[in-house]
Amino acid sequence: MSQPIEYADASPEVRAIYDDIMATRQTDWINNFWKVLAHHPATLRRMWDNVKQVMGPGALDPLTKELIYIAVSVTNNCQYCIASHSAAARNKGMSDEQFGELMAIIGLANDTNRLVNGYNAPIDERFKSPSK
Repeated sequence: MSQPIEYADASPEVRAIYDDIMATRQTDWINNFWKVLAHHPATLRRMWDNVKQVMGPGALDPLTKELIYIAVSVTNNCQYCIASHSAAARNKGMSDEQFGELMAIIGLANDTNRLVNGYNAPIDERFKSPSK
């Protein structure tokens, strides 16, 4: 396990990225995900730039983006991501009821996906996108 690089111990390049993370997120701390990526500043910068682009303003609202992130994290069994994005979703208004319903949908989707794959069910013509 990589030890997190704290702000005080970070290089000027990493501190600049940390500063951008804190300014963008309007917070006064850096979570451990970013601190372990700091061992490779190029990866830290690339991932932070990607997060700003994908999780920033777009066609999907911020809560929906967090719910999708939670769903993928549950399916991939990433405990850190489940915890961090559940906290982010709660900060964006997710209720306990919504979280419970989300977990039910994730469980159902994983179950039906496995059955469809196991039976190799052919895709119905009406579900396919029309050719362009």
